[in-house]
Amino acid sequence: MSKQLLQEYFQLCPDGICDLTVLTEDEKRKVDDGSVYLVGVIQKAGTKNGNGRIYRKETLQREIESYQKAISERRALGELDHPDDSVVNLKNSSHLVSKTWWDGDNVMGKIEVLDTPSGKVLKALLKSGVKLGISSRGLGSVSEGANGTIMVEDDFQLICFDIVSEPSTPGAYLNPEGQSRSRISMALSENKKSISRSQKVNNILDDILGE
Repeated sequence: MSKQLLQEYFQLCPDGICDLTVLTEDEKRKVDDGSVYLVGVIQKAGTKNGNGRIYRKETLQREIESYQKAISERRALGELDHPDDSVVNLKNSSHLVSKTWWDGDNVMGKIEVLDTPSGKVLKALLKSGVKLGISSRGLGSVSEGANGTIMVEDDFQLICFDIVSEPSTPGAYLNPEGQSRSRISMALSENKKSISRSQKVNNILDDILGE
């Protein structure tokens, strides 16, 4: 059974609110100085996702455990947008997964936005109130299960977690730590009044790349 590239989308911050309590005191000080952290659900076990796929918990447990080495060595990088390959391109990296843990059947994650060119784009998008989603990327084969579900087989290999603009799961968006829900809503409202979202994103990218 051949492997394919599997990409899934999840809600990182439930209801648009991230959990500040998981940040260390040092990270909280960095937030005050402009650093950005994202916290929330990054994968789910035993639940049919927006692509109709289900991951067994034992499979995810194995892969998340294996992922800890990359986290401890600060190699757990992700990209801004999904490439159609199984390699994390360093030049496109925008963030780093610094911690993962289980909450029931949910895989939780803490993500540090980097000061790379793509990371600066990500920070600018978040600052401007653009809604973004978290998505896992991995290789694996699938089989058809009961009631039309698709089971991800045990050969699944986790690659990374990317930040994307078009989540397939309704409401699967994330927001930065330290930024209130009301401020984000206000920013989105102002954007709608003045300029379309696509135009706003293009202007942000032009400003950053033009620096």
